[in-house]
Amino acid sequence: MQKKISIGKMAKLNNISIQTLHHYDKIGLLSPSYIDPETNYRFYSIKQCACLDFIKYLKCMGFTLQEMKEVFTEKDADSIPKLLDEQIQLIDQKMNELVQMKKTLKVASENYKTYIQIPKMGVVERNFLPERKIYCYDGKKDIYEDQLETYEYILRELRNQALIHQFPTSYFCNVGSITRKETIKQRKLTSTEIFMLVDADFFNLKEIEFLPAHEYVSIYCDHFSQEKEYAFKLIDYIEENQLEIAGDYICEVIVELPCWTQYERQMIMKLQIPVKKRIK
Repeated sequence: MQKKISIGKMAKLNNISIQTLHHYDKIGLLSPSYIDPETNYRFYSIKQCACLDFIKYLKCMGFTLQEMKEVFTEKDADSIPKLLDEQIQLIDQKMNELVQMKKTLKVASENYKTYIQIPKMGVVERNFLPERKIYCYDGKKDIYEDQLETYEYILRELRNQALIHQFPTSYFCNVGSITRKETIKQRKLTSTEIFMLVDADFFNLKEIEFLPAHEYVSIYCDHFSQEKEYAFKLIDYIEENQLEIAGDYICEVIVELPCWTQYERQMIMKLQIPVKKRIK
């Protein structure tokens, strides 16, 4: 006669909880071999440990309880390789997502460390910056016309483009705007173009541009309303130090602060203009 094992002992034998066995029974994954009609006590067979072992095995491979139930329902070993291959593909996808998540975290961490080390807002610096690659998008509207409203709308469009091209989310940590060289030389701050910094994985898109390795004058700014004043401060510095504007004006968002007001985002921007010595 087959020996009946109480639910408590079955749980202890398999290092799981009684609640887990109740749940398996509820979803139809593993039911007791016998239920006492008078006491409603649940009993199991020692042979059912094999089923629990297989559940643990599938769990280690990332299968959900519902997927395990489907495996048990089909009772067809020939179908298992297909299920395992599908699980491998799912794990590969999750691993890629984790890689991108880690990249996003690293970028965010570096940006906040940069923010902490910023010497002072509104102080002009002169330094060499390496080559950077950007994906540029023309929203056809001047972002400086309606303060942050137009910028926000075009930023939505840039995000949509990022989804279309399947850019990693980490790219959206570093965005900015461009005012072209000939415009900024006229002391005009107008731009319809915004960008995101990208890495070496993307070469074949026509929207990809390079910010050249060059000497730049730069200044940090902590509010969109101050940008025009600070941008002209850069131009004044260039003129006073016998320099020339050598390329496009860049407004790069270094970090966004988690202290949003009801109406606008709070961000730290680095305003940059490439320069060269003025030829006399």
